[in-house]
Amino acid sequence: MQLADFIAGSVGDFPNGLTARDNLGIAKTGAFGVAVGHPLDTVKVKMQTQRKFTGVWQCIRTTCRTEGMYGFYKGMSMPITTVSVSSSVVFGTYRNALQVFHQLSFKSADAPSAKWHIFLSGLAGGIAQVSVMSPADIVKVCLQCQTEPYEGSDLKARPKYRGPVHCLFTIAREEGVLGLYRGAGALALRDGPSFATYFLVYNTVCEWLSPDNNSQPVGKKPDWKVVMFAGGLSGMCGWCIGTPMDVIKARLQTDGMDKRRYRGLLHCIRESVRIEGPGVLFKGLALNCIRAFPVNMAVFVMYELVLSLIRTES
Repeated sequence: MQLADFIAGSVGDFPNGLTARDNLGIAKTGAFGVAVGHPLDTVKVKMQTQRKFTGVWQCIRTTCRTEGMYGFYKGMSMPITTVSVSSSVVFGTYRNALQVFHQLSFKSADAPSAKWHIFLSGLAGGIAQVSVMSPADIVKVCLQCQTEPYEGSDLKARPKYRGPVHCLFTIAREEGVLGLYRGAGALALRDGPSFATYFLVYNTVCEWLSPDNNSQPVGKKPDWKVVMFAGGLSGMCGWCIGTPMDVIKARLQTDGMDKRRYRGLLHCIRESVRIEGPGVLFKGLALNCIRAFPVNMAVFVMYELVLSLIRTES
Protein backbone atom coordinates (compact mmCIF):
# COMPACT_ATOMS: atom_id res chain seq x y z
CA MET A 1 0.00 0.00 0.00
CA GLN A 2 1.33 3.42 -0.96
CA LEU A 3 0.83 5.25 2.34
CA ALA A 4 2.68 8.27 0.97
CA ASP A 5 -0.19 8.97 -1.39
CA PHE A 6 -2.72 9.06 1.43
CA ILE A 7 -0.43 11.43 3.33
CA ALA A 8 0.14 13.63 0.29
CA GLY A 9 -3.58 13.75 -0.32
CA SER A 10 -4.39 14.76 3.23
CA VAL A 11 -1.20 16.60 4.28
CA GLY A 12 -2.39 15.87 7.77
CA ASP A 13 0.68 14.18 9.31
CA PHE A 14 4.36 15.04 9.56
CA PRO A 15 6.09 12.19 7.73
CA ASN A 16 9.82 11.63 7.29
CA GLY A 17 11.21 15.03 8.14
CA LEU A 18 8.33 17.31 7.14
CA THR A 19 8.09 19.85 9.93
CA ALA A 20 4.89 21.10 11.54
CA ARG A 21 5.52 24.48 9.93
CA ASP A 22 5.81 22.96 6.42
CA ASN A 23 2.73 20.83 6.90
CA LEU A 24 0.68 23.66 8.35
CA GLY A 25 1.49 25.83 5.37
CA ILE A 26 0.38 23.13 2.92
CA ALA A 27 -2.80 22.42 4.89
CA LYS A 28 -3.60 26.14 4.91
CA THR A 29 -3.41 26.11 1.10
CA GLY A 30 -6.24 23.58 0.93
CA ALA A 31 -8.33 25.57 3.40
CA PHE A 32 -7.56 28.77 1.48
CA GLY A 33 -8.79 27.16 -1.74
CA VAL A 34 -12.05 26.19 -0.05
CA ALA A 35 -12.50 29.68 1.41
CA VAL A 36 -11.90 31.38 -1.93
CA GLY A 37 -14.25 29.07 -3.82
CA HIS A 38 -17.05 28.84 -1.23
CA PRO A 39 -18.97 32.02 -2.19
CA LEU A 40 -19.27 30.76 -5.78
CA ASP A 41 -20.24 27.33 -4.47
CA THR A 42 -23.01 28.93 -2.39
CA VAL A 43 -24.37 30.77 -5.43
CA LYS A 44 -24.23 27.56 -7.45
CA VAL A 45 -26.09 25.52 -4.82
CA LYS A 46 -28.82 28.16 -4.47
CA MET A 47 -29.32 28.30 -8.24
CA GLN A 48 -29.50 24.52 -8.44
CA THR A 49 -32.04 24.09 -5.63
CA GLN A 50 -34.21 27.25 -5.64
CA ARG A 51 -36.17 28.25 -8.73
CA LYS A 52 -36.52 31.87 -7.62
CA PHE A 53 -32.93 32.45 -8.72
CA THR A 54 -32.85 32.96 -12.48
CA GLY A 55 -29.23 34.00 -12.95
CA VAL A 56 -25.86 34.37 -11.29
CA TRP A 57 -25.98 38.13 -10.74
CA GLN A 58 -29.59 38.03 -9.57
CA CYS A 59 -28.66 35.35 -7.04
CA ILE A 60 -25.64 37.33 -5.84
CA ARG A 61 -27.65 40.55 -5.46
CA THR A 62 -30.52 38.81 -3.66
CA THR A 63 -28.19 36.98 -1.27
CA CYS A 64 -26.25 40.15 -0.52
CA ARG A 65 -29.44 42.13 0.09
CA THR A 66 -31.27 39.57 2.25
CA GLU A 67 -28.40 37.82 4.05
CA GLY A 68 -25.39 40.08 3.79
CA MET A 69 -21.87 38.89 3.06
CA TYR A 70 -22.28 36.17 5.68
CA GLY A 71 -24.77 34.48 3.38
CA PHE A 72 -21.99 33.57 0.96
CA TYR A 73 -19.98 31.76 3.62
CA LYS A 74 -22.65 29.61 5.26
CA GLY A 75 -21.57 26.03 5.83
CA MET A 76 -17.93 26.75 4.96
CA SER A 77 -16.58 25.21 8.17
CA MET A 78 -17.60 21.71 7.08
CA PRO A 79 -15.57 21.49 3.84
CA ILE A 80 -12.62 23.23 5.52
CA THR A 81 -12.50 20.65 8.33
CA THR A 82 -13.04 17.65 6.04
CA VAL A 83 -11.06 18.61 2.92
CA SER A 84 -7.93 16.94 4.31
CA VAL A 85 -9.67 13.60 4.95
CA SER A 86 -11.61 13.52 1.68
CA SER A 87 -8.51 14.41 -0.37
CA SER A 88 -6.57 11.70 1.43
CA VAL A 89 -9.18 9.09 0.55
CA VAL A 90 -9.41 10.16 -3.09
CA PHE A 91 -5.69 10.38 -3.86
CA GLY A 92 -4.74 7.42 -1.67
CA THR A 93 -7.39 5.12 -3.18
CA TYR A 94 -6.50 6.28 -6.68
CA ARG A 95 -2.77 5.61 -6.34
CA ASN A 96 -3.18 2.28 -4.58
CA ALA A 97 -5.77 1.05 -7.09
CA LEU A 98 -3.40 2.13 -9.87
CA GLN A 99 -0.61 0.13 -8.23
CA VAL A 100 -2.84 -2.96 -8.05
CA PHE A 101 -3.73 -2.67 -11.76
CA HIS A 102 -0.04 -2.20 -12.57
CA GLN A 103 0.92 -5.36 -10.68
CA LEU A 104 -1.92 -7.41 -12.19
CA SER A 105 -0.82 -6.45 -15.71
CA PHE A 106 2.72 -7.73 -14.96
CA LYS A 107 4.31 -4.58 -16.35
CA SER A 108 7.75 -3.35 -15.40
CA ALA A 109 8.00 -0.75 -12.67
CA ASP A 110 8.91 1.99 -15.17
CA ALA A 111 6.10 1.23 -17.63
CA PRO A 112 3.39 3.93 -17.89
CA SER A 113 -0.09 3.05 -16.67
CA ALA A 114 -2.79 2.17 -19.17
CA LYS A 115 -5.45 4.83 -19.66
CA TRP A 116 -8.27 2.54 -18.57
CA HIS A 117 -6.33 1.72 -15.39
CA ILE A 118 -6.16 5.44 -14.62
CA PHE A 119 -9.87 5.84 -15.38
CA LEU A 120 -10.95 2.94 -13.15
CA SER A 121 -8.61 4.02 -10.33
CA GLY A 122 -10.06 7.53 -10.43
CA LEU A 123 -13.54 6.04 -10.41
CA ALA A 124 -12.67 4.03 -7.29
CA GLY A 125 -11.22 7.09 -5.56
CA GLY A 126 -14.27 9.22 -6.28
CA ILE A 127 -16.71 6.59 -5.00
CA ALA A 128 -14.58 5.82 -1.93
CA GLN A 129 -14.69 9.39 -0.65
CA VAL A 130 -18.51 9.37 -0.48
CA SER A 131 -18.36 7.51 2.83
CA VAL A 132 -16.55 10.39 4.53
CA MET A 133 -17.80 13.30 2.42
CA SER A 134 -21.57 12.77 2.38
CA PRO A 135 -22.37 13.82 6.00
CA ALA A 136 -20.25 16.98 5.69
CA ASP A 137 -21.68 17.79 2.27
CA ILE A 138 -25.34 17.53 3.30
CA VAL A 139 -24.68 19.84 6.26
CA LYS A 140 -22.93 22.36 3.98
CA VAL A 141 -25.75 22.35 1.43
CA CYS A 142 -28.53 22.62 4.04
CA LEU A 143 -26.85 25.60 5.68
CA GLN A 144 -26.21 27.29 2.33
CA CYS A 145 -29.89 27.03 1.42
CA GLN A 146 -31.25 28.13 4.80
CA THR A 147 -32.51 31.72 4.63
CA GLU A 148 -35.26 31.79 7.31
CA PRO A 149 -33.53 34.21 9.72
CA TYR A 150 -33.34 36.87 7.02
CA GLU A 151 -36.64 36.56 5.15
CA GLY A 152 -40.10 37.64 6.33
CA SER A 153 -41.19 40.06 9.00
CA ASP A 154 -41.01 37.80 12.05
CA LEU A 155 -37.79 38.91 13.71
CA LYS A 156 -38.19 36.26 16.41
CA ALA A 157 -38.13 33.42 13.89
CA ARG A 158 -35.23 31.09 14.52
CA PRO A 159 -33.51 29.04 11.86
CA LYS A 160 -33.97 25.29 11.90
CA TYR A 161 -30.22 24.77 11.95
CA ARG A 162 -28.17 27.01 14.26
CA GLY A 163 -24.79 25.84 12.98
CA PRO A 164 -22.96 22.90 11.40
CA VAL A 165 -22.85 20.72 14.52
CA HIS A 166 -26.51 21.43 15.35
CA CYS A 167 -27.44 20.67 11.73
CA LEU A 168 -25.51 17.39 11.81
CA PHE A 169 -27.19 16.18 15.01
CA THR A 170 -30.64 17.44 13.98
CA ILE A 171 -30.57 15.46 10.73
CA ALA A 172 -29.27 12.37 12.57
CA ARG A 173 -32.00 12.72 15.24
CA GLU A 174 -34.86 13.25 12.78
CA GLU A 175 -33.84 10.79 10.07
CA GLY A 176 -31.29 8.53 11.71
CA VAL A 177 -27.66 8.18 10.73
CA LEU A 178 -28.70 7.21 7.19
CA GLY A 179 -30.24 10.67 6.86
CA LEU A 180 -26.70 12.04 6.70
CA TYR A 181 -26.29 10.00 3.50
CA ARG A 182 -29.36 11.38 1.75
CA GLY A 183 -28.26 12.00 -1.82
CA ALA A 184 -25.20 9.77 -1.42
CA GLY A 185 -26.17 7.76 -4.50
CA ALA A 186 -26.16 10.90 -6.63
CA LEU A 187 -22.91 11.97 -4.95
CA ALA A 188 -21.29 8.66 -5.93
CA LEU A 189 -22.60 9.01 -9.49
CA ARG A 190 -21.15 12.51 -9.55
CA ASP A 191 -17.74 11.87 -8.00
CA GLY A 192 -17.01 8.46 -9.53
CA PRO A 193 -17.15 9.51 -13.22
CA SER A 194 -15.94 13.01 -12.34
CA PHE A 195 -12.73 11.85 -10.66
CA ALA A 196 -12.22 9.18 -13.33
CA THR A 197 -12.24 11.99 -15.91
CA TYR A 198 -10.22 14.22 -13.58
CA PHE A 199 -7.25 11.86 -13.26
CA LEU A 200 -7.43 10.67 -16.87
CA VAL A 201 -7.30 14.21 -18.25
CA TYR A 202 -4.53 15.20 -15.83
CA ASN A 203 -2.29 12.27 -16.79
CA THR A 204 -3.04 12.60 -20.51
CA VAL A 205 -2.30 16.34 -20.60
CA CYS A 206 0.90 15.83 -18.59
CA GLU A 207 2.02 13.23 -21.14
CA TRP A 208 1.20 15.46 -24.09
CA LEU A 209 3.02 18.48 -22.68
CA SER A 210 6.05 16.72 -21.19
CA PRO A 211 9.28 16.66 -23.21
CA ASP A 212 9.49 12.87 -23.18
CA ASN A 213 5.81 12.64 -24.18
CA ASN A 214 4.42 9.09 -23.83
CA SER A 215 7.79 7.64 -22.89
CA GLN A 216 7.77 9.40 -19.53
CA PRO A 217 8.52 6.75 -16.89
CA VAL A 218 6.49 6.17 -13.74
CA GLY A 219 7.68 8.35 -10.87
CA LYS A 220 9.13 11.14 -13.03
CA LYS A 221 7.28 14.37 -12.32
CA PRO A 222 6.28 16.81 -15.09
CA ASP A 223 7.24 20.46 -15.06
CA TRP A 224 5.32 22.65 -12.58
CA LYS A 225 3.77 24.72 -15.38
CA VAL A 226 2.44 21.51 -16.88
CA VAL A 227 1.13 20.38 -13.49
CA MET A 228 -0.69 23.68 -13.00
CA PHE A 229 -2.30 23.70 -16.44
CA ALA A 230 -3.19 20.00 -16.39
CA GLY A 231 -4.61 20.27 -12.87
CA GLY A 232 -6.81 23.25 -13.74
CA LEU A 233 -8.02 21.73 -17.01
CA SER A 234 -8.74 18.36 -15.39
CA GLY A 235 -10.86 20.08 -12.75
CA MET A 236 -12.95 21.81 -15.42
CA CYS A 237 -13.41 18.57 -17.39
CA GLY A 238 -14.37 16.71 -14.23
CA TRP A 239 -17.12 19.22 -13.47
CA CYS A 240 -18.43 19.04 -17.03
CA ILE A 241 -19.08 15.35 -16.37
CA GLY A 242 -20.21 15.75 -12.76
CA THR A 243 -22.54 18.78 -12.89
CA PRO A 244 -25.78 16.91 -13.85
CA MET A 245 -25.51 14.66 -10.81
CA ASP A 246 -24.36 17.63 -8.74
CA VAL A 247 -27.73 19.27 -9.40
CA ILE A 248 -29.66 16.12 -8.47
CA LYS A 249 -27.53 15.59 -5.36
CA ALA A 250 -28.16 19.11 -4.08
CA ARG A 251 -31.91 18.78 -4.66
CA LEU A 252 -32.10 15.47 -2.84
CA GLN A 253 -30.05 16.82 0.07
CA THR A 254 -32.30 19.86 0.56
CA ASP A 255 -35.52 17.92 -0.06
CA GLY A 256 -37.54 18.02 3.15
CA MET A 257 -36.26 21.35 4.44
CA ASP A 258 -39.77 22.65 3.73
CA LYS A 259 -41.63 19.71 2.19
CA ARG A 260 -40.83 16.46 0.40
CA ARG A 261 -40.85 16.67 -3.39
CA TYR A 262 -38.87 13.65 -4.55
CA ARG A 263 -39.29 9.93 -3.94
CA GLY A 264 -35.74 9.09 -4.97
CA LEU A 265 -32.95 9.71 -7.45
CA LEU A 266 -34.81 8.74 -10.64
CA HIS A 267 -37.95 10.60 -9.58
CA CYS A 268 -35.86 13.71 -8.90
CA ILE A 269 -34.31 13.51 -12.38
CA ARG A 270 -37.69 12.99 -14.07
CA GLU A 271 -39.45 15.80 -12.19
CA SER A 272 -36.58 18.27 -12.62
CA VAL A 273 -36.35 17.67 -16.38
CA ARG A 274 -40.15 17.64 -16.80
CA ILE A 275 -40.66 20.98 -15.03
CA GLU A 276 -37.53 22.90 -16.03
CA GLY A 277 -36.28 21.13 -19.15
CA PRO A 278 -32.98 19.26 -19.80
CA GLY A 279 -30.98 22.44 -19.22
CA VAL A 280 -31.66 22.16 -15.49
CA LEU A 281 -29.05 19.40 -15.29
CA PHE A 282 -26.34 21.90 -16.19
CA LYS A 283 -27.26 24.65 -13.74
CA GLY A 284 -24.08 25.97 -12.16
CA LEU A 285 -21.75 24.47 -14.78
CA ALA A 286 -20.15 27.82 -15.59
CA LEU A 287 -19.58 28.58 -11.89
CA ASN A 288 -18.13 25.10 -11.34
CA CYS A 289 -15.65 25.57 -14.18
CA ILE A 290 -14.64 29.09 -13.08
CA ARG A 291 -13.97 27.81 -9.57
CA ALA A 292 -12.41 24.53 -10.68
CA PHE A 293 -9.40 25.82 -12.61
CA PRO A 294 -7.54 27.74 -9.87
CA VAL A 295 -8.61 25.37 -7.07
CA ASN A 296 -7.54 22.17 -8.82
CA MET A 297 -4.39 23.80 -10.14
CA ALA A 298 -3.39 24.39 -6.52
CA VAL A 299 -4.51 20.90 -5.46
CA PHE A 300 -2.25 19.09 -7.93
CA VAL A 301 0.70 21.40 -7.29
CA MET A 302 0.44 20.70 -3.55
CA TYR A 303 -0.07 16.97 -4.12
CA GLU A 304 2.98 16.62 -6.38
CA LEU A 305 5.06 18.81 -4.05
CA VAL A 306 4.26 16.88 -0.87
CA LEU A 307 4.57 13.52 -2.62
CA SER A 308 8.03 14.42 -3.93
CA LEU A 309 9.11 15.64 -0.46
CA ILE A 310 7.92 12.47 1.21
CA ARG A 311 9.57 10.15 -1.30
CA THR A 312 12.82 12.16 -1.29
CA GLU A 313 13.09 11.89 2.49
CA SER A 314 12.19 8.20 2.50
